[in-house]
Amino acid sequence: MTPQPPVLQIEQLVRRYGRTDAVDGLSLRVEPGRCFGFFGRNGAGKTTTIKCLLNLLRPTAGTVSLFGLDPARQEVAVKSRLAYVPDSVAFYPWMTVRETLDYVASFRARWNGAKERDLLARFELDPSHLTRHLSKGQKTQLALVTAICPEPELLVLDEPTSGLDPIVRRAFIETVIGAFQEGDPGRRTIFVSTHLISEFEGLIDEFTIIDRGREVMTLEADAARDRYRRIRARFAQEPPALDLAGVAVLRRAPREIELVADGNSARVLETLKALRPESLEVESLSLEEIFVTALQTGTLTPPVEDRG
Repeated sequence: MTPQPPVLQIEQLVRRYGRTDAVDGLSLRVEPGRCFGFFGRNGAGKTTTIKCLLNLLRPTAGTVSLFGLDPARQEVAVKSRLAYVPDSVAFYPWMTVRETLDYVASFRARWNGAKERDLLARFELDPSHLTRHLSKGQKTQLALVTAICPEPELLVLDEPTSGLDPIVRRAFIETVIGAFQEGDPGRRTIFVSTHLISEFEGLIDEFTIIDRGREVMTLEADAARDRYRRIRARFAQEPPALDLAGVAVLRRAPREIELVADGNSARVLETLKALRPESLEVESLSLEEIFVTALQTGTLTPPVEDRG
């Protein structure tokens, strides 16, 4: 059996604006059926990368492919298999919600009418309303409906819950996006760029963190939680200075210390236990905490791994 190509592959991507490299030598690979998180602070190059993938921007250097195809040369074949929700959405202002849905559906080979009705009811969108009268959150909801109903192989989401209230946002992530993948396990892929990492925590299989257009780390979500551990130690008196490689000190008080161990928590615990602490606590970091620690401290290091 011929192996499936990756759904998405980027090799040494560079996108330059004048003398500024918005994306600087980025490489990543997403396999079918994954929910892949693309994390970075504002201005890190996430949206520029996505636009290069979708042939909305031309790369300065490097290559991008979707389903093993060149999105610049085989644009129709590529875009017929994916749906995209940008961070800022717009519709024809003279169309109603119903007309907008019918218009988008006319370009699609398939359209799940039952899913459309369910989402309209869930989001409380009135089909008779003109799109120009929708709030920012309602426009995002409509964009999500148009993206999910064609049941594409790849869902590309750039800050997909921007403008949604917390209740709708959580329900959407847990039920709608989760159900999208479960509808065809192993085939439907999600590539999501978001700063609301904690709300996608349970869905993310793998992630890349970028900063200033460069990869900081790429890890499986479960491997990341195993690798990075927060350790809190409290002592009867001020502990001596610690010189530990692969450790980020998050907080130090006269009798307490809080660390993040980078794949070496067992050795760090042994060192701390030898100092006879009053208490010692260990817990895995969430993906959001890993993201924040990696960018704030700069001490978390990406593991050496075979990316194929």
